[in-house]
Amino acid sequence: MADVDWIALSLLRNVGTKTISALIEEFGSAKAILQADTEDLLQVRGVGQKTAAAIVDIDLAHIIQQIRKWEANGVIICPAYAENYPTALRNLDDAPPTLFIRGRLPLPTKAVAIVGTRQPSEKAREIALKLGKCLAEQGWAIVSGLAHGIDTAAHEGALRVPDSRTIAVLGSGVLNIYPEKNIALAQHILQQGAIVGENHPDAIPNAPRLVSRNRIISGLCQHVIVVETSINGGAMYAARAATAQGRTLHAVRLAESGNRELLKNQAKYINPDLANVTLD
Repeated sequence: MADVDWIALSLLRNVGTKTISALIEEFGSAKAILQADTEDLLQVRGVGQKTAAAIVDIDLAHIIQQIRKWEANGVIICPAYAENYPTALRNLDDAPPTLFIRGRLPLPTKAVAIVGTRQPSEKAREIALKLGKCLAEQGWAIVSGLAHGIDTAAHEGALRVPDSRTIAVLGSGVLNIYPEKNIALAQHILQQGAIVGENHPDAIPNAPRLVSRNRIISGLCQHVIVVETSINGGAMYAARAATAQGRTLHAVRLAESGNRELLKNQAKYINPDLANVTLD
């Protein structure tokens, strides 16, 4: 069974890899953290009253029961210190302390994210499909968020290439596929790639989780391509994460305000009309 003590800590709200590492530095191990009292926990930088109380209240027996259920349903539990945890993510300041994965391991290291609006123009949808297929043919794994629109088209483009890899990063749990209309697509992805999330595998989607997963989408990749987005669109979170993480950001020259803003500032122009789009 996976490291129950570490996983129990990583499932707490607002407890990330940095906090767990600080706690381990103080107490020596995840097990020792769970045996500490509130007063001692509060001495650790970054641990407030709510976090300390949540640690003391952890029900390990329940966590063990949950882990057994998740693993029986094909979930691979990957703590940040594990060998199969992606190095590109581990190096981030806000790395997820644990990844929950369904599908093929190891996750590919040569990867590009293709993201954009849930309500694309027909031209943008065709571009995402083409980019997914074209880059998959060159050996790139295609990473996106399984959302309607651009994400769906990017995954579908990759899946048209035999033996390609595509990774869906969820804002829900990996056993609670969202949106439901993409359950069939998710099943296809599992045959050639993986579904990944940082939330407990049964988690429902919500706005903070959907926003937070963007740093994982970009963090897994060397490049991030924004196909079409408004200036307030969700893909802008992935664009900002890419810039903060030092990933190469690209955008397609479309009329949407987000695309114009990205190209005016830091994004490189990518021309989807080329017969064979390539990345450095």
